[in-house]
Amino acid sequence: MSDGRLQLVHAPHYPQVRELLLEVYREIYTALESAEFHDVDRFAERADNYARLDGWSAVIGRDGDDEVTGYAFGASLPAGSRWWNSAAEPLPADFTTEDGHRTFAVFEVMVREPWRGTGEAARIHERLLQGRPEQRATLLVDASHTAVRGRYERWGYRAIGDQQPFSDAPVYTMMVRNLQAE
Repeated sequence: MSDGRLQLVHAPHYPQVRELLLEVYREIYTALESAEFHDVDRFAERADNYARLDGWSAVIGRDGDDEVTGYAFGASLPAGSRWWNSAAEPLPADFTTEDGHRTFAVFEVMVREPWRGTGEAARIHERLLQGRPEQRATLLVDASHTAVRGRYERWGYRAIGDQQPFSDAPVYTMMVRNLQAE
């Protein structure tokens, strides 16, 4: 979708886009009739916490008519982050040690139904990672969503194991992508 535009948003402007992020999330997860973990209020709490992290940014996609197509957001993992702690198989300390500048976590990539399968997710995601100073990016994908995992692999991510970050969360596959050569 080359006729759309991408809006890059940084943490100070999170309050201005918060409701839009929640609206899109609500639309997508209501349609999926998801579990309690995916409740909009719980998502809002997580999103608010993520927006307080250093390096938080979001990219909001819009089509030629200014309709929101989707978004992605993430932030740098802080020093001492527990991101890797719930791995089913422990990872080496030299891999999991965070210093606040090493890893950019992509917390959400969401595209509304009319724009799925158009390349919009990749366009939004790549803009989010463009120019990031971190060495690598990481994200979690529901382990039961093999097609989504395949998409992330085509985008340069590799699976490194599974984790369940909360007792009522799905099991997620942890994925990592090198950013240094990009």
